[in-house]
Amino acid sequence: MSVSRRTFLTTAVGGSAAAGLSMLGLAPTASAASAPGDVVGKITVGYQGWFACIGDGAPINAWWHWSPNSGQAPSPSNNGIKCWPDVREYTKTYQTGFAALGNGRPATLFSSYDQQTVNTHFLWMQQNNIDTAALQRFNPNSPEGPTRDAMATKVRTAAEAYGRKFYIMYDVTGWTAMQSEIKTDWTDKMKAHTASSAYAKQNGKPVVCIWGFGFNDSNHPATAAAALDVINWFKSQGCYVIGGVPTWWRTGTGDSRTGYLDTYRAFNMISPWMVGRIGNVADADNFYNVATVPDLADCAAHGIDYQPCVLPGDVSARQRAHGDFMWRQFYNMVRAGVQGIYISMYDEYNEGNQIAKTAESQAWTPTNSGMLALDEDGTACSSDYYLRLTGDGGKMLKGQIALTATRPTQPMLSGGTPGIGSVISLKALANNQYVCADNTGTSPLIANRTSVGAWEQFTLVDAGGGNVALLSHANNQYVSADNTGASPLIANRTSIGTWESFQLISNSNGSVSLKALANNQYVCADNTGTSPLIANRTSIGTWEQFTMATA
Repeated sequence: MSVSRRTFLTTAVGGSAAAGLSMLGLAPTASAASAPGDVVGKITVGYQGWFACIGDGAPINAWWHWSPNSGQAPSPSNNGIKCWPDVREYTKTYQTGFAALGNGRPATLFSSYDQQTVNTHFLWMQQNNIDTAALQRFNPNSPEGPTRDAMATKVRTAAEAYGRKFYIMYDVTGWTAMQSEIKTDWTDKMKAHTASSAYAKQNGKPVVCIWGFGFNDSNHPATAAAALDVINWFKSQGCYVIGGVPTWWRTGTGDSRTGYLDTYRAFNMISPWMVGRIGNVADADNFYNVATVPDLADCAAHGIDYQPCVLPGDVSARQRAHGDFMWRQFYNMVRAGVQGIYISMYDEYNEGNQIAKTAESQAWTPTNSGMLALDEDGTACSSDYYLRLTGDGGKMLKGQIALTATRPTQPMLSGGTPGIGSVISLKALANNQYVCADNTGTSPLIANRTSVGAWEQFTLVDAGGGNVALLSHANNQYVSADNTGASPLIANRTSIGTWESFQLISNSNGSVSLKALANNQYVCADNTGTSPLIANRTSIGTWEQFTMATA
């Protein structure tokens, strides 16, 4: 793994360009250069897609990014990640050299090369209203090239399937022949993906991002003139070009080389890097004053859109503060009036700053890994908490919820029930049988199974307003109280609406009940469970109670 933005850190500087506004809680005004599109007014996540496992069929045939010695399975002595992913929703995983998880399950990891993995990631984006994914693309002429080529196709397929947008984000780190090769790669390979209905457009133009021009280190040697040539070439191809630039691009200090300001200002959108620059709420507030506000003013003065980074924080460094750190950044960016937000990152388990589902407690980490889980500060967080928080940040950016300094999403569901993102099964108290989405989900739900398999598993999904939806593992469809609740429950919906939303109620005996928003009636395992589940009861009795267990 070459030295890249993930290991090049600088120190924040002091001072304040807009301290007066900040102290008053007032947002500076800045007009967007562009109208809303697929990046302006939207949440974009950086998507690595760079994990592979030996035996997954990827051309690289290695434990790519999971372990430093990629020819050997990851283990405590050969480990490349900072925290453990929640792998419960992947249909295929690969055995590692770690000990079993705290709950006794085998320590397995996913491969990004499996299409189902990418589909799952984009499903999570859909569920949490994450708009756009920036697919990271490093030097495609390296041995990684064929695998990266395949990943672009897999991301396109998933984005099309789940109604998300994507674009290519070139990272020029260590790419010595970049000036000519990046043009060839776009012309011969990546440009073809712009024909997809899912390829991100801004101002009617396909979006391309170039990350790494101007960084003040030996791994980013492009001159200002060479960088400007590449930017202008992409613009001549009809592209809207985003620049992933140094934190201190505007001042030409710290992590930025001098003499690049005109090059930076050639971009259509500027997105300064932030990983390693901040680690707590105080840092985030300082950067609002010394970077965000003056950066935004400079961009507005030059007709450039502005897309700053928001970080969930490094789990291993205990930065997350159960969401307070990330939410403060969302609050600061929205009150400043930024044009878009870039999440660093979606699946970056190497740095520990991923928002994708992550081990929620030590029960879900290998016992000999030494890794922290999302509850490291004593506050329980469901594995999908940072996906949900990102969804809320997007709502605030778009004006769908009011600007607020208090995060609106709780880390776990109330009442001691499993959290959003948990894979659960339901056993009806009516007959002590598990609820099943029978016949691969084509039949109504019924409590008629004595054991749990895929047809008896559901993922708890946030339906908004404190309600939940049930995503069936039988067919990846949401359970619906069909026909305003007049028909039995069935897993036959691809998105969440009122009929797919339920209030989850904790009962005093430890069981749960579900009230359908479709008709405000309780779900019943009717006729002692011999009939399909239906929302047709006005009160809770035995037939309306279920025990819930996590998978």
